[in-house]
Amino acid sequence: MNSPDPTGYYERIDEQTLRPTRHAQGAWRESEQHMGPASGLLARALETAFPREDLQLCRISYDILGVIAAQDSTVEVEVVRPGRTIEMIGARMIIGGRTAIRATGWRLATADTAAVVGGTPEPMPGPDAWPGYDISGLWSGGFIDSLDFRVDPASVPGHCRAWLRTPIDVVAGEPSSDLVRMTGLIDSANGIAARRNPREWMFPNTDLTVHYFRTPRLDDGNGWIGIDATSTWGPNGIGVTSAVLHDTHGPVGRSEQILTLRPIPTCQHQEAS
Repeated sequence: MNSPDPTGYYERIDEQTLRPTRHAQGAWRESEQHMGPASGLLARALETAFPREDLQLCRISYDILGVIAAQDSTVEVEVVRPGRTIEMIGARMIIGGRTAIRATGWRLATADTAAVVGGTPEPMPGPDAWPGYDISGLWSGGFIDSLDFRVDPASVPGHCRAWLRTPIDVVAGEPSSDLVRMTGLIDSANGIAARRNPREWMFPNTDLTVHYFRTPRLDDGNGWIGIDATSTWGPNGIGVTSAVLHDTHGPVGRSEQILTLRPIPTCQHQEAS
């Protein structure tokens, strides 16, 4: 049973098992977890298990293997490929005895390369440049309700620039790094860049891949993360959402999501209305 006013997307049951709170509720179905909090939880496991201060978690790839049911979730972590300067960590979210999400993370050695920085995208205007946005007209669910949005007024279906933040911890009462806090919001890219109304079309992603070329710094005191997302739909039922990721200091990385496109039957439109 969740606390009356949970402070995290998850509450810890034991060392490996966590219970999703109402804040982790999905946007497509009330009985599911949203991929956002789940990806943050697995990123936290990849970063903190078998810690190496000399290596930086810089790429995380998630495969969604089935329904992420809103039930107690067990997280298991292993070293897939040990190494002195390059290491791969793997994690799984297990629900009801089945692996719902599989994640892998590359950790790479860090070095001072400030003298050769180049090729980074242009920064976005800061969060104060854009007005608040009520996304409840398009999306619902506990996770969506936990977020604040500021959206570029020039955004159009298929391309949106937005700032997001949340006061909710990944795990109640346990601190998380800025990288983990950011990662837990990135799955929202597909939702904010929607090409069609989600009451008429389903376009869930079956994966999420995040690359960081700089460690995120949410040290501005307000936790805003920026997403410049573009969604491309192909002619054969498949799409992709690509995003440039920002903190208030500038760009930090990119993300990709592959989509399966499905029209919602008319009868379901009528039931929803």
